[in-house]
Amino acid sequence: MRSDARNPWLIDTRELGRRAGSSRPVNRELPLDTALGVPDVIIVPEGATITLDLLLESVVEGVLVTGTASASTQEHCSRCLDPGTGDVEVEFTELFAYPESTTEETTEEDEVSRLVDDKIDLQPIVRDAIVLALPLVPLCSEDCAGLCAGCGVKWADLEPGHGHETIDPRWAALVERLEDTSGEPADGSDR
Repeated sequence: MRSDARNPWLIDTRELGRRAGSSRPVNRELPLDTALGVPDVIIVPEGATITLDLLLESVVEGVLVTGTASASTQEHCSRCLDPGTGDVEVEFTELFAYPESTTEETTEEDEVSRLVDDKIDLQPIVRDAIVLALPLVPLCSEDCAGLCAGCGVKWADLEPGHGHETIDPRWAALVERLEDTSGEPADGSDR
């Protein structure tokens, strides 16, 4: 299967023909021209390589594309905010309808992909599949404890027993009064 020199995401399906049952594998590494994902959370960066492992099959109504797409990600842990890297791999199946096929004539324009001049454009399908597969809450590890709410330091970097004792402002006056009458701090600590 040949790709278009101007757009490597376009694949010419003429070699496949319109004989139902014929198939061709397609393996490509294609450049990403714009970043995908949520900036400062998780992205597949611009210029990254998307690896495609596909099977194109001619069916009665069009060309069925099944396979996987994978790429490397740049991410920030949602708990501790540390930067990191990861991988995303997604499986997808998409029918590209032939012009004047029953599928093409009976579906809305945005419900099914279409062949245009015997070419299929994989970029929108792969882009959407990858974006939907990115985790909403990336983590550096499943047991990441995150940041201390009191001081903002990573829990992994703090000593055991770290804490910030605060007194409810509604009780503060009572604590001060108890300290004044007993001569000792109300919380039992040494002065």
